[in-house]
Amino acid sequence: MNFSKYKKYSCLATLAVFALLSGGCQKALDKAPLSNITPESYLKEEGQLAAYAIARYPDALPSHGNYSFGTFGIDGNTDNMILPVLDNKFIPGLWRVEASGGEWSFGNIYQANYFLSTVIPRWKAGGIVGNADNIKQYIGEMYFIRAVEYFKKLQSLGDFPIIKTVYPDEKDILIQVSKRQPRNEVARFILSDLDSAALLLKTSPDGTKNRISKLCAQLIKSRVALYEGTWLKYFKGTAFVPNGPNWPGKAKDYNANYQYPTGSIDSEIQYFLGEAMSAAKSVADAVPLVANTGIIEAPNNENPYFKMFGAVDMSGYSEVLLWRQYGAGLVTHNIPVYTQAGNYAVGLSRSMVESFLMANGLPIYATGSNYQGDDYITDVRKDRDGRLNLFLKEPGQKNVLVNIGQGTHATQIEPTPRIWESSYDQKYTTGYAIRKGISYDGAQANNGQGFTGSITYRASEAYLNYIEASYERNGSIDADATKYWQQLRTRAKVNTDFQQTIAATVMANETQDWGAYSANTLVSPTLYNIRRERRNELMAEGLRYMDLKRWRAMDQMISTPYHFEGFKLWGPMKSWFTATQIVYGSSNSNAVVSDPALSIYLRPQEIRANADSYKGARWTMAHYLSPIATQHFNITATDGNIASSPIYQNPGWLTTGGSTPTGM
Repeated sequence: MNFSKYKKYSCLATLAVFALLSGGCQKALDKAPLSNITPESYLKEEGQLAAYAIARYPDALPSHGNYSFGTFGIDGNTDNMILPVLDNKFIPGLWRVEASGGEWSFGNIYQANYFLSTVIPRWKAGGIVGNADNIKQYIGEMYFIRAVEYFKKLQSLGDFPIIKTVYPDEKDILIQVSKRQPRNEVARFILSDLDSAALLLKTSPDGTKNRISKLCAQLIKSRVALYEGTWLKYFKGTAFVPNGPNWPGKAKDYNANYQYPTGSIDSEIQYFLGEAMSAAKSVADAVPLVANTGIIEAPNNENPYFKMFGAVDMSGYSEVLLWRQYGAGLVTHNIPVYTQAGNYAVGLSRSMVESFLMANGLPIYATGSNYQGDDYITDVRKDRDGRLNLFLKEPGQKNVLVNIGQGTHATQIEPTPRIWESSYDQKYTTGYAIRKGISYDGAQANNGQGFTGSITYRASEAYLNYIEASYERNGSIDADATKYWQQLRTRAKVNTDFQQTIAATVMANETQDWGAYSANTLVSPTLYNIRRERRNELMAEGLRYMDLKRWRAMDQMISTPYHFEGFKLWGPMKSWFTATQIVYGSSNSNAVVSDPALSIYLRPQEIRANADSYKGARWTMAHYLSPIATQHFNITATDGNIASSPIYQNPGWLTTGGSTPTGM
């Protein structure tokens, strides 16, 4: 455990700031001097609770940051979206155990525990001043935030200590609470916190959807339960689940006799999938989808579905459950500039583009699909799923329809993909780029000064969560799943007969999609199409890597490298570029694109032979979880021997700093 991040009074430095932000019931002149603020006198009124909770939002929740592609770029380094440089986790031998730091940390968890352990006793005793419903709202927000922080740990580390309160800064006590609890127990704890949050949170806290609501808690409960249910299912029989062969937790006496609460891993899987179904249904039945009118270019951008992702005010869109508001000259970002250019070098993959169905509901390879091929981007978009048609860029499109001529970095007409550029500001990594999140307002395109909103959660995920959880649990598509699936496809302007799609799906033709696999085995056409729908609907929304991990969808790359590809550069589109813009040659230090001898499709990470990614992406089983840094074993060892630490390392990883996975 990192003791320095779990000290009882580590938040003192921030309390004075929160006091300044709080409204409360007192006049400013009646308040104690800031120098006198102490933990004992803080968190006693509604405004202070509100300020403390909102201050946790930036660390807990995803949002746009300046000079990046924000939430739209989180899916980079998956089979959906490609960056110029491949992440080390896809190059075995480059991801190593850190000597210190890492993801074994408790700072944000401490902040939530400090609040809850301080406020709840006062609240129950009637010691918090303010509106009763508002006080419950802010307590609910902190339960939610603690759940979100724990979910991050569940995804990265699996088994993790369950710490519900603040402990004295005493080494012996902190060592004892460092004991890792089985991952399913961590997931159950998260669900419990989300249940507590849902009981306290308002359905509409402020009318603007800028604060966490009851619907957010239900959505994230469905996400967490689906994650754990499918993880247990696909990692069953491995060291990555409690009581699995060589599960490292078994070596510690406190886990040696562990038994699942439901009696078995199979029953535990059913439990989590059932919880996912129930929570997802609560949201999907309550929140309608935003309409897709099919319009792309219009002066006022009348298509609500398209505009939703780049709106300044997102409060009026039914399916947006939570969003972050920005303000001109106050809190800004650069998403409008990057959506009018190359997406800050985060390019869509060929695999992503080819996964979209035709409007008639058939895969592109099926007889009668009417697929026009990929010689030109125009052909790729023609008669396809409406989401691809809306969000895939094509040269010549208008990027600015209002306030034309404004914006210091506005790109009014979509250019030929600038695949030769080295600067992320202009580079089109794959030739395929997206319009999701674009603003047609030229005034938004002043460099770093955009203020469109950022969607944190939207209800369409609940529709998808229910469809998947119900099928994984029961092996069939029930009436609710059918209804939700048809609503999603209606909005996408795709034939709603998903059974026709399933019948036309040939899994051998879907192998470029990592989601076609679980544990190195192709899944059924039905399950694959459920995963396809999720992939297409949530394109560039930051959930892909989470999904791939819980599906155990990367085993096939342990033995066979995967080659990330973009558009068909070495076809007719080659004529778009001059010879100096498409220099190639694996030994040519000036090369900017991949050699046509490798593929007719652009391979942006295989340009020069000295690149670590030149031979493609590979996987190592241990990489499904992150390693714990050596420091944490050393400081929790009772006799200088790492083996005496209550912490155990994740499967395949060693405790030695700088080491790489073995035996996996």
